[in-house]
Amino acid sequence: MIDFEIPEEDSMLLASIDRMMAREFPPEAYRAADRAHQTPWHLLPRMGELGLLGLPFPSRYGGMEQDWRSVALVNERLAYHAGIASTLFATTVSFGGMSLMTFASEQQRQTLLPRLVQGQARFALALTESGAGSDAAALSTHAQRIQEGWRINGRKVWISNADAADHLVVACRTTLGSTGTDGISLFLVPRQTAGIHMSLLEKVGHNCMPSWDIGFDDVVVPEDALFGQEGMGFKHVLSTLQYSRAGQAANSIGQAQRAVELARDFAQQRTQFGRPIGNFQVIQHKLADMQVRVNQARLCLYQLAWLIARKRPCRLEAAQAKLVASEAFQFVTREGLQIMASHGYAMESDMQRMWRDAGLFTFGEGTSEIQRNLIAREMGL
Repeated sequence: MIDFEIPEEDSMLLASIDRMMAREFPPEAYRAADRAHQTPWHLLPRMGELGLLGLPFPSRYGGMEQDWRSVALVNERLAYHAGIASTLFATTVSFGGMSLMTFASEQQRQTLLPRLVQGQARFALALTESGAGSDAAALSTHAQRIQEGWRINGRKVWISNADAADHLVVACRTTLGSTGTDGISLFLVPRQTAGIHMSLLEKVGHNCMPSWDIGFDDVVVPEDALFGQEGMGFKHVLSTLQYSRAGQAANSIGQAQRAVELARDFAQQRTQFGRPIGNFQVIQHKLADMQVRVNQARLCLYQLAWLIARKRPCRLEAAQAKLVASEAFQFVTREGLQIMASHGYAMESDMQRMWRDAGLFTFGEGTSEIQRNLIAREMGL
């Protein structure tokens, strides 16, 4: 039986997050950053000071040695205050840190994990290509072994936060003539390496998380830039999906809870026909459905975090949490806009920003359709 009691240590950590976010990135600062398309990178060192970025990592790297239930709680609370804060946290811990722990060399761990825990290391995954989205195994970017190490050529697209990253984790074909998932390797490529060219992509939402089109033109990296085993890159990415999908779910849930509360508060204050609109049953039912969807997603996330903490298989639960949470986020922001009407649609409203941002979560880190395929496969279908 899963214990839903939040330990006192975690409660204190969540309270410290509330204070940090109120001081470092209050709602008005988030609105300004969204308008200016700016990423609040200053939050990462603050997270490091609180110990947030070291939660699941061994003490020898500066970590706190806590399990994934604490990570999920922290991720959700950060998202409640600001979705971009949760994104920066999850990208650092769930992708960067857990990739280092799962398949990196010990030298790479010793070099990068202490900096990551302090909030001094930034990573971006360069996987998606114009012809390789849901079918990630269709990628064509390739790396050729040369005397100096490896030469990378190809193109990646929709790579989040790439320009500000210290390292790009680049998926390349390293086996001549290979197809599908075979012959793919990962490389840790310093952002400033010669031959990397980037152009900014415009999109509907996530203004604080810019996305980039990246060209790799004869990019040369040393032999020790290989991240994990040669030819095992696709399997390495799959081995960390439960962490990144847990991060996506927590981010969706934290923001969705905030959206429910915004809509509820508005319904209690907005009067029509002589009384608050929250007194009308149709609005009450909308808000009730919104909260139920968030609660269902939260239960899926907590089950996933419990399984990760016990190192149990969780492919189905990871896909389930990501699916339910991302679709709940879209549902509550759409209903929230309907309740708030023009007040929610105005650019100064937090609801419209969350509604715009929610769109990414049902296809980022794997589409809802792919998640349903995975769930069906785990059911034996």
